[in-house]
Amino acid sequence: MRIQGNYVCMSVSFFLGVGATLLLVLFYQQTPSHVFFLKAENTENVTHEEVMFQDLAPLLKRAATWDKTVIITSVNWVFAQPDSLLDIFLQSFRNGEKIDYLLNHLIIVAFDARAFERCKLVHTYCFEKKAENVNFDGAEWFMSPGYNNLVWEKIRIQQYILEQGYNFVFTDVDVMWFRNPLKHITVYADLTLSCDGFNGNPDDVDNYPNTGLFYVKSSNKTAEMMQYWHEARRRFSTDMDQNIFNKIKHELVDSLGIKIQFVDTKYFSGFCNYNEDMDEVFTMHSNCCVGLEKKVSDLRNILDDWKNYTSLPIGERKKGLVTWRVPGRCIH
Repeated sequence: MRIQGNYVCMSVSFFLGVGATLLLVLFYQQTPSHVFFLKAENTENVTHEEVMFQDLAPLLKRAATWDKTVIITSVNWVFAQPDSLLDIFLQSFRNGEKIDYLLNHLIIVAFDARAFERCKLVHTYCFEKKAENVNFDGAEWFMSPGYNNLVWEKIRIQQYILEQGYNFVFTDVDVMWFRNPLKHITVYADLTLSCDGFNGNPDDVDNYPNTGLFYVKSSNKTAEMMQYWHEARRRFSTDMDQNIFNKIKHELVDSLGIKIQFVDTKYFSGFCNYNEDMDEVFTMHSNCCVGLEKKVSDLRNILDDWKNYTSLPIGERKKGLVTWRVPGRCIH
């Protein structure tokens, strides 16, 4: 009887063990791959930043190129809603010169829930960054307090990306991509960016920057640069990020050793100073334009002009007979 009793106990223990194992397997199979579990003994060491960006980390890994570079843009609901800036932005990649593959490396940061849901309908890599105590789902006027808060949230994200060891190209969603701008990124520069006015010397720090399109190479000093830029907001509280960057750019060079290079406006073009030669333009930014409806209208024209240009035989393109329409609603 003792042997039989031991046998029964062993059998019950065995089946309980098997059952527990099966339950664990089923649990993990039903758990979404994007959910992460933190070990209880380590939770006290998890920072607020790590919790805030925990869903961004896996996106960076999936979207990065072989050299750990990602493309980043950001939207709120009014930019992401149908027929608004996001749709035009994505279409420019698909109509560009063999650059649609770059969408595989694009992460769209959504600053509100509706923008996040819309992003997931039109793109693969979407990250919802819930801003603390700020509502970003409305149309924010240029230089308004809401607009400035939106901009500074982007800089916090950019710093995190650099700290994780990834290079990035940041692009405003109102920048049309027609050719691969990475061809104008140099190896030696820590920061390469567009400008509103180019003086002919790409290494001259006195070029006026445009932070709507820029590349940053990951390093300790570039992560420190983003933090320095963010903290400079305290000194220039009423200014926008681009103006503040212009005021501190010499400090970044002298104090942190940042190497800056600017790209000629004939390549990274914009409404402020746009190049009529469509053979040379890589990107087109609707800068010097205030108002969402105006931007959408003129960027649609720009996209249509590009389609007309690329439909021509190469020989016809070279004649220079086709160019951009004047961005009439933005300029007038």
